[in-house]
Amino acid sequence: MSEAGEKQTEGKTTISENRALSGVPVIEREVTALLEEISSCPETAAVAVGGSRATGKADKKSDYDIYVYVEMEIAKERRKSILEKYCGVMEIGNHYWESEDNCTLNNGVDIDIIYRKLQDFGGDVAAVVEQNQASNGYTTCMWHNLATCRILYDRDGALEAMKRRFDVPYPEALRAEIIRKNRALLSGVLPSYDAQIRKAASRRDLVSINHRATEFLASYFDIIFAMNRQTHPGEKRLVSLCKDICENLPDRFEENLNRLFSVMYDTDGAVNDVIACMLIELDQALLKAENGQP
Repeated sequence: MSEAGEKQTEGKTTISENRALSGVPVIEREVTALLEEISSCPETAAVAVGGSRATGKADKKSDYDIYVYVEMEIAKERRKSILEKYCGVMEIGNHYWESEDNCTLNNGVDIDIIYRKLQDFGGDVAAVVEQNQASNGYTTCMWHNLATCRILYDRDGALEAMKRRFDVPYPEALRAEIIRKNRALLSGVLPSYDAQIRKAASRRDLVSINHRATEFLASYFDIIFAMNRQTHPGEKRLVSLCKDICENLPDRFEENLNRLFSVMYDTDGAVNDVIACMLIELDQALLKAENGQP
């Protein structure tokens, strides 16, 4: 165990012990030492690992997604003094998405350390799970992140308590609101994505087609996961994940997606026909789901 790990409060479970107890795969010794040092900072309330290293699908080259839940910010200088022992490349204090340190370990594996205020994160999840607030795509990603992360350090048990609080059946009101909001964005209102794609295609505005198609798919997948009462896993491997965990999918689900990508920039406007087909088959799948049909 690292010196930092030994300095943790007597009786608390260490990162090394939690690494073994939780069954987290392929966490190298140097990463354990790094996380023990971060957990020793007084600002740190909890540390968790997400992504493939939490779900058991990692290999030795898989990146690390580390979530550090804090009560207040750990000073950049303190973080740098820890990370420089273990990382050959460091970008400290990036704020492109969340508050992050994006680094490459000495062995060449990337590690992203995301810092979150525990109370704020809990409020964001509560807004979705308890207040049924839907987003334009990706609505339940943070809930999914909480549900699937593996806790490595939890000083006062607050993160585990949060996991228990939100370990609930998929709220029907949330499901309905995600479908309502995102289905309207796909088609049927003045700013709907299908109308914007048609306009962009008529102008041969390829950048706009790409941008609007991306937003269309964000809402499309949000509906599919909600329809199946599954939390949204994020941006990667969505087609294979839908096929694995979603019982109810639109007809020709994968075929239509492949067709969309193949014609998206064609000059004959074929993208509009594919979008229309996807909407018809999505609506049929929604109708089957409401009628209890697989």
